[in-house]
Amino acid sequence: MNADTPDTPGTDTSDTPGRVVLLTASHRVAPGLLSWPAWRTLRAADLVLCADEAHPQLPYLREAGVAVEIAAPTARELVDACAGGRTVVVVAAGEGDGALTDGLARMAGSGRVAMPDLELLPGSYDLPGARLLDLVEVMDRIRRECPWSSRQTHEGLAKYGIEEAYELVEAIEDGDRDELREELGDVLLQVVFHARIAEEHEEEPFSVDDVAGTIVEKLIHRHPHVFGDERAETPEEVKAHWLRTKAVEKRRASVTDGVPLGQPGLALAAKLASRVRTAGLDVALPSGDGIGYELLALAARAEAEGVDPEAALRAAGRAYRDAIRAAEGQEAPDTVEG
Repeated sequence: MNADTPDTPGTDTSDTPGRVVLLTASHRVAPGLLSWPAWRTLRAADLVLCADEAHPQLPYLREAGVAVEIAAPTARELVDACAGGRTVVVVAAGEGDGALTDGLARMAGSGRVAMPDLELLPGSYDLPGARLLDLVEVMDRIRRECPWSSRQTHEGLAKYGIEEAYELVEAIEDGDRDELREELGDVLLQVVFHARIAEEHEEEPFSVDDVAGTIVEKLIHRHPHVFGDERAETPEEVKAHWLRTKAVEKRRASVTDGVPLGQPGLALAAKLASRVRTAGLDVALPSGDGIGYELLALAARAEAEGVDPEAALRAAGRAYRDAIRAAEGQEAPDTVEG
């Protein structure tokens, strides 16, 4: 690192402490996409340093005419390089420059050194959702290197998707915010895991970008009141838009098409009743002996009254569990009010 740059003739700036700028950039943003303050500071700097010769920003800085010196100065060397009022920019490595910043902090805290101005300048910021890129990258590496994950299939993972969905519902009903955040992550993992497996299909591969693109297109198409010229003032009008566009997309022959028969029985009965009511069909409930027909009637009644029978039964089941624990002399599990 060469800090010996001649001063302007006739001026004595040897006592001017100068300025150190630590330039950071998000690895989740494409290299070269830096803020205007970052580019302005880089172009005006007396010296630009970077310890990582493979830093992804370097080709773009050099293309823009910014000379970058590959060096890893100590805190003392960096302070000395600022002598005479010089501005030195340090392009931070992806993992940061902990040793350098710690050294500068110790020097500043000693009170024995005339310190330059220290500035942290973010060159780029993460956009909302940027951490999803980290998840995709981590999942890709796990798929390649983990002996268990590398052998998984859609079929083998199916049961975990069901389990995670139920655990998410339980976290919602418990009102536990920390648990909710964790369970949402577990559900998201299932989506990313399946999408990563799908990339390896020999005939019909698709990626997590294809999955996201498909749902984005669907959401835009089914919300013409948001992205188009349609109007919707009430939730009922929104639902009407949704059902109308969905019917055009699916072109189903029956209102029962698309209803998964493998879902829990009460949910299945309520879903069928909802499809019948929404379509305006006059279909009487089948009659028969046995508890199944009685449960079917209760599920249809709950749906008509706007009650989720599955959620209602789970709530009753929790009350029953608490009564059992009370009879055993045990306290009910702690729950958090939502």
